[in-house]
Amino acid sequence: MQHLIRSTAIGATFTLIVVGSALARPNVVQVGNLVVKDNGGIAPSALPKHKQIPVKAYLNASVSTVDNSHPPAAREVVIDVDKNIQVNARGLPTCKGGQLESRDTKGARRACGKAIVGTGSGQVEIAFPEQKPITVTSPLTMFNGGVAGGKTTIFVHAFITVPVPAAIVTTVKITPIRRGPYGIHTVSRIPAIAGGAGSVTRFRLKIDRKFAYKGKKRSYLTASCPAGRHLTKGRVRFDGGTLLKFTHPLPCTPKG
Repeated sequence: MQHLIRSTAIGATFTLIVVGSALARPNVVQVGNLVVKDNGGIAPSALPKHKQIPVKAYLNASVSTVDNSHPPAAREVVIDVDKNIQVNARGLPTCKGGQLESRDTKGARRACGKAIVGTGSGQVEIAFPEQKPITVTSPLTMFNGGVAGGKTTIFVHAFITVPVPAAIVTTVKITPIRRGPYGIHTVSRIPAIAGGAGSVTRFRLKIDRKFAYKGKKRSYLTASCPAGRHLTKGRVRFDGGTLLKFTHPLPCTPKG
């Protein structure tokens, strides 16, 4: 079976869906025949009420259908994340999208190894007309694209071998906002996988990047917990027009 490096922006953006909780209860959302589950968390689970500290983020998400048919492909993911979770990319080595194009996973990691912020694995189901669906799995890699104009960029790299070898580089934009309890707004537009025949069905990611900037130790992700929970909300648009909306309060433990 041929392998697919699944690197669509849904992985990067769902990272921010579940980044706020340690051992949170899985969130399940169903619209018609489509079911999306997400689960994950951060470590440590106990966080200061008002001080940001470094955290690691974990996630585990899946997309399926009630009748086990091939799921539609996600095309756009928009997420608003709690203001007490922060992304800190300033001072971290960066990578340009052009450095990732036409490279397989090893080549991309060699070219931009210092800019890696997350790694994991993904699963995609590819369904060509009149053929049995193929399930393929392979690594995921997230790269820091830098900070400009107040926006943080993430590149998610993929290299597919079905139907022909090709690199896929997706761009995710993260914008600071002030909308009630929300402080981060992310927008990801997901390119076609395998000519539109591929759909993400499962992925796991871990974000744990520490670095030094101006002589000080920094963490790509930090968080505090003043209220015992982090709030997230968003929407996912799929092929065929299906729009899945969700809200997901994520528990945390205040201390201090």
